[in-house]
Amino acid sequence: MRFRGFKEKGINATTSSSMFHNYPLISALVAFVLAQSIKFFTAWYKENRWDPKQLVGSGGMPSSHSAAVSALAAAIGFHEGFGGPLFATALVLACIVMYDATGVRLQAGRQAEVLNQIVFELPAEHPLAESRPLRELLGHTPPQVIAGGILGLATAAIGYLITVASR
Repeated sequence: MRFRGFKEKGINATTSSSMFHNYPLISALVAFVLAQSIKFFTAWYKENRWDPKQLVGSGGMPSSHSAAVSALAAAIGFHEGFGGPLFATALVLACIVMYDATGVRLQAGRQAEVLNQIVFELPAEHPLAESRPLRELLGHTPPQVIAGGILGLATAAIGYLITVASR
């Protein structure tokens, strides 16, 4: 199968090592790891204890999902140009992810908090009294999403500068 435009741009779609040189992908992954690491240290600073769940959990400051999608969109813009359909697609998807983080996921977390309180107050003989608590930290506040977005943009910009300098 021939991919239109790939050969003309010098891109070999079958080279497996190309994934490791994929600047947008690397930017998104680095931004995600940085955001998760920041959460880990933020939890230690606030609670004076190490919480390994922060390395893989959702919610908290900054939003790792926002960091990843912002880095991906910005890196695509730097790499392919900000006027093309690929950047437009990445930008729209990034906006959807960030909107979802502050909307549906945040509200689901708040509902879980209320439900956990209701279950906690049930009499011991109630069938749901021993149920496992729901996860409450699901979504993000707007400042957490904005911080993740800024982290993602900075990661992509630094990655772009490194890529340009190494040519």
